[in-house]
Amino acid sequence: MVITILQARVAPEMVGALEQEYSRRIGNLEAGIVQTFLLCDARDPALWQIATVWRSREALDEMRRLGETPTGVLIFRKAGAEPTLSVLDVVAHAAATQETP
Repeated sequence: MVITILQARVAPEMVGALEQEYSRRIGNLEAGIVQTFLLCDARDPALWQIATVWRSREALDEMRRLGETPTGVLIFRKAGAEPTLSVLDVVAHAAATQETP
């Protein structure tokens, strides 16, 4: 697994546009995406991130090979922000188990 994080500062008056564009675009996730999150920093409400979990590095590389502007970048641009990108390899992973009633 690989996680990408796009981060940008979003003006308060553009937060609605960011949330709306994110909601509009997540209905059709790109191949290889496992999960995506729109995140707001609890201490700095102008700092936003889109964290995306990819099935594999190959899935991320395939999307990037298409040469199109990534959806997350377009989402931030719709809100007047230019994000920076971090790519993180998942080294270890754990998840809570669901209890059955």
